[in-house]
Amino acid sequence: MTYSYKIIASPVGRLTLIASNQGLAAILWENDDPNRVRLGPLVEQPDNPILVETARQLAAYFAGTLHAFTVPLDFKGTAFQKNVWAALLTIPFGETRSYAEIARQIGKPTAFRAVGAANGKNPISIIAPCHRVIGSGGALTGFAGGLAAKEQLLNLEGARRAA
Repeated sequence: MTYSYKIIASPVGRLTLIASNQGLAAILWENDDPNRVRLGPLVEQPDNPILVETARQLAAYFAGTLHAFTVPLDFKGTAFQKNVWAALLTIPFGETRSYAEIARQIGKPTAFRAVGAANGKNPISIIAPCHRVIGSGGALTGFAGGLAAKEQLLNLEGARRAA
């Protein structure tokens, strides 16, 4: 399968939006590890309707006027990863969850480290809000876009974290 992509500027740096025929498949960071998200061949297609709509919704999100995304998503990953990513989609705007809370939510209460690993492989950053997952004590932990971007996204949303 060939994927379409479009690069956009954002307050957290340049983002590469990638779509399949079914929906948005990835949002990659400017300095993303090229092995973090693996998809098929990419072809630049800035007028792809899914990419155009994703860019529009991200602009509204960064402007503070959009709190819920509606673009169709096309996650590629293992069943466990997809369960974690589906759980991410349930975290409300402006709220955070710990890795342990996500592990309990998906019915694997001892799998918080595996949840962390799946969170780190989340291909659809920002929209599947892996930035809303933090350490149990409220600490910001690993993030593909960097901790400064994670903090910026949480501040944009007015997220409250435990001290």
